Formats: sequence, C-alpha cells, structure tokens
Amino acid sequence: MKIPSWLRINPGRRFVIGVPYAWLLLFFALPFLILLRISVTDMGNGVDPFAPLIETLSGSWHILLRFENYVSIFSDAGLGAAGGFGNTIYLEAYRTSLKYAFLTTLFCLLIGYPFAYFIVRSRPSVRPALLMLVMLPFWTSFLLRVYAWKGILADQGVLNNLLLSLGIIHEPLVMLYSDVSMLVGMTYVYLPFMILPLYANLVKMDLRLLEAAHDLGASPWKAFWLITVPLSKSGIIAGTMLVFIPAVGEFVIPSLLGGSENIMIGRVVWDEMFSSNNWPRAAALSVVMILLVLVPLAYYYRNVNGRDVRRES
Repeated sequence: MKIPSWLRINPGRRFVIGVPYAWLLLFFALPFLILLRISVTDMGNGVDPFAPLIETLSGSWHILLRFENYVSIFSDAGLGAAGGFGNTIYLEAYRTSLKYAFLTTLFCLLIGYPFAYFIVRSRPSVRPALLMLVMLPFWTSFLLRVYAWKGILADQGVLNNLLLSLGIIHEPLVMLYSDVSMLVGMTYVYLPFMILPLYANLVKMDLRLLEAAHDLGASPWKAFWLITVPLSKSGIIAGTMLVFIPAVGEFVIPSLLGGSENIMIGRVVWDEMFSSNNWPRAAALSVVMILLVLVPLAYYYRNVNGRDVRRES
C-alpha cells in the first residue's frame, strides 16, 4: 500500500507545520464558524443567539435559517424599509472603514519607510536604541495613548496652546472629533506595525547592490527606486497587511477621537450587539467584514504572489 506523502514527512517537521495550522483552526476557523452560525440564527422573540437551527414540527424537520441579516447589509428592504439596494448605513460604514484604513496605511508607509531605512543605515551600535524607541509606546496602555491625543488635539489642548503662544494662529483650530484626529490617532497607533516589518526586510538587503548601481552611473534616487524598493516589497506587503487589517475594524480610536459622522464598522457592530442586542446582525456584519479582507488577500497570494514565486523559481 502506498503511504501518503504527508505521512512520510519527519515527525518533527509535521509538528512544526501542524502548530500554525492548529492555531489557525482553533483561533480563527472555529470563531469564524461560530460567527457564521450566529449570523443565520432566527432568535424570534427571544434573546438567545444560539437558538436551534432545526426544529421538529408535526413529525417533520424545519430548518430555521435567517438570511435577512445579510440582505439588510445591502438593501434597506432587509430592514423593513422601502429603501433601495446599496444605500444602507452598513455599506456607508464599510466605505468609511475602508477609506480610513487605506489612508492610515498610506500615512504609515510614507512615515515608516524613511524611519525604517534610517534605522537600517545607522550605526549598528545605535540600532537597538532606535528600535527601542519604536517599541516604547507598547509599554503604555493603548487607551492611555489614545486619551493623550485628546489632550493634545483639544481646542484648549497642548498643540493649540503652543501655536497660540508662538503667534502662528490667533484662535484655536478645531482638530478633535474630525478626520484629522482620526487619522493622527490611527497613524500613531499603527506606525510601529509598519516600521518593524520594513526594518526586518531592509536590514537583510545586500548593500553591495547599491554600490554596484552607483558604479554603473545610477543616481542615489534612481538606485533607491530600482533596487531598494523592489527588494523591500515583502516588507511593504507585510507592514501594509499588519496595519490595514486591524484598522478596518478599529473601534476604540473612532469612538474617542472621531466625530459622530465618522461611523466605522467596528462601532456599528458594537451598537448592534450591545445596544440593539441583535447578535445575528452583528455577526453577519462581522462575517462580511472578514470576507471583505480575506478574499482579496487570498486572490493576491494565489495569483499575484504565486506567479512571482513561480517566476523566481
């Protein structure tokens, strides 16, 4: 009998490979399936999000699946209103979340790439201190850091008082509870998640490639774009994913720094679950948000990234 190839793998290798799979199954696949199950639950007049999906009536089985929660995301008709398709508060929350996540990722990349490049090109003796400065915010509570920005950006906050004392402005600027405060807070919080992957990638780059480019007549700027940036592609992708994915579902920063018009999907899920006590709809919103991020990622790694790997091999 032919032994399957995966059984012929060394037990140690099977263990090393199996640990990440077990982690994903336990902490991603299982919670996702639970969310999916809640999202199609018909609670009826009760408050049990784990109400039975199958009931027996007169000797026959009836499947109780409620898909109106998904319909309501894309159509007001799912909410019992006479609205049209694609004009719901949920889609607006998704669009707002994607917009702020994209802008946050862009600002983190524009700020984090030069910072990571500076650390890599600095003396080896000072690199640990610079990396320590990048990770230093993690030593402080997340909530305290966000609250600190409220004190900085408030009308009578540190920044306005400083600008007024320097004579740069003559009346306080309205920065809190606006797009500015949202983007400042999110960029500040997620910036280390962009810098660290970029540093880990850039520090492994062979600097002799830049020397060869200079010997061939390339300017420093041209050598940077043609050599450094392409070689740091994996770091850019990793940093982008580490920033964009959690930024889409951000809840704390929009609640503390954002205005009432900047409703992101994380806040909507919270309201549906804890204010309206509508767990199925909150779960449906979460499932759509997860798929909204995972489907493009899966397509990228299956087609674009896979094609690059095959080309290199």
